[in-house]
Amino acid sequence: MSRIGKTPVPIPAKVKVTVSGNRVSAEGPKGKLELNLPTLTTAAVEGTSVRVTRDGETNQARAMHGLARALVNNMLKGVADGFQKKLEIQGVGFKAAVQGAVVNLSLGFSHPILYPIPAGIKVTVEENTKVTIDGADKETVGRVAAEIRSYYPPEPYKGKGVRYVGEKVIRKEGKTVQ
Repeated sequence: MSRIGKTPVPIPAKVKVTVSGNRVSAEGPKGKLELNLPTLTTAAVEGTSVRVTRDGETNQARAMHGLARALVNNMLKGVADGFQKKLEIQGVGFKAAVQGAVVNLSLGFSHPILYPIPAGIKVTVEENTKVTIDGADKETVGRVAAEIRSYYPPEPYKGKGVRYVGEKVIRKEGKTVQ
């Protein structure tokens, strides 16, 4: 039995969970999420927890068991508390601003980069260089943060670019003249 998969997922207070077939829905203070369970797994609400079971002992069924439990756990945490990623922009003249449903990034290119904010995601910018991404869906929050970072990842010579808060960038020494 999967150590992760066999652990029941506790349902937080103020969260309502419904299971119909292979579809799990959760509604809480931070929003509403739905999930289609991976193949060979089923879920059931048992009192104040959700239990995920698998439909066999094949390698694929065992692999999907832990995955399905982790996805349900992330969904319940998301609708209860939400997820957050923080980015920081470093570089002279590099800045960000939220304009309606678009993040305007000035990252040293000849043109501004306009990133549309997906539904269910809230982006805030403080001090023009600190970007905070909030949302109920862990996968979407992480994807938005990774896409914004991918426009200008931190470079190793001067350290300029968009990085996660707390990310360490190993600096390199530049060329030397002989």
